[in-house]
Amino acid sequence: MNDSIFTKIIKGEIPAHKVYEDEKTLAFLDIHPKQSGHTLVIPKRQVEFLWDLNEADYQAVMATVQKVGRRIRTVLSPPYVGISVVGIDVPHAHVHVYPFSTLAESLYVPDQNQQPNHVALADMAKKLAF
Repeated sequence: MNDSIFTKIIKGEIPAHKVYEDEKTLAFLDIHPKQSGHTLVIPKRQVEFLWDLNEADYQAVMATVQKVGRRIRTVLSPPYVGISVVGIDVPHAHVHVYPFSTLAESLYVPDQNQQPNHVALADMAKKLAF
């Protein structure tokens, strides 16, 4: 399997706005966020689908999802923090963790062709980093 864009981020070949990292997982901001603070949690081992991870890697990803969700709730104080697993855009297991206030915000699909606002992303990464 060729390296995914996420594997390239893990290797440091592509920059990312990192929020959290441990031995098995990495969390960084989505460059096309549903809402400000939208974070991706990935295993450091490239496996295409979340459901195909071994138990230890799956548990590590979900523990990081919980940490990130709590951090978003503490720092940004949104009414809700959602998660989703879509798995069709990048062939590397990942979980979206994002703050939202309304159903419309939760269902919002950002324009993937829009240029990322790296200044705003860097500011948010500093707020959420732990």
